Amino acid sequence: MRDNYDISDDYNSDNQLLEDVNGEQPIFKDCWNKIGVMGDRTCGELKTVIHCYECPVYAAVGDSLLEREAPADYLENWMNIIEETSTNPDVYDSNEAIIRTPDSISIIIFQLGNEKLGLPVRMLQEVTHPCIIQPVPHRSNELFLGLVNIRGETLICASLHSILHILSQEMIKSNQDNKSTGKPVNTQRMIVAGQGEDKWVFPVDEVHGIFRFHLNELQEAPVVITKSEEGYTKGIVYWEGEKINYLDSDLLFYALNQKIL
Repeated sequence: MRDNYDISDDYNSDNQLLEDVNGEQPIFKDCWNKIGVMGDRTCGELKTVIHCYECPVYAAVGDSLLEREAPADYLENWMNIIEETSTNPDVYDSNEAIIRTPDSISIIIFQLGNEKLGLPVRMLQEVTHPCIIQPVPHRSNELFLGLVNIRGETLICASLHSILHILSQEMIKSNQDNKSTGKPVNTQRMIVAGQGEDKWVFPVDEVHGIFRFHLNELQEAPVVITKSEEGYTKGIVYWEGEKINYLDSDLLFYALNQKIL
């Protein structure tokens, strides 16, 4: 260790380790680049920790970076980026940054019974494990399941199975002989979706993830679907060889408000 550099003083004070960690341009005392393994290796602590990666000073600076508060528009900016993709197929096979284009849509694909459905990512708030649904006396029914507490916020829980007339996995399995002796994996999730204060919780049988499609991949829904009284399908896309009913989110949330609220 250099005589004029006391690393213990840095470790005892986070303000010395990271002078402006919450600022737009953090200023580090990066001793690892000066006297550590990426510098001249004169730090006496190396005899103990061997490498700077194992040093508490290095870890403290990393923790300070990760604990910074994200900018107010951080989540919204990334949601906008994820909604868009590149029209250049070469980008898909590389690790290039996402190129923005208005000619694409991002869809969260989930499963209800034997049907795979999609909603636009802009409506997605979060996906969570199943929570306790609290029924409302004299109000809860097949469509309005009750209330759910999501991160301290009370939200309405509605059944997409009911409004879309789709059998749940439990009902399908109850009509079949289950010969499997292994314990089934619970793939059920809850989707929190909506915009602003108009947020809903939907139990689903499985969430497959978020995927991007070019607009030219979105096919018109069959007439038999669009002319149906309860037709909420805006279009059809194909994912892994399977048909995905891309739901009309505006119509769906409008119907939910009319039927429940």
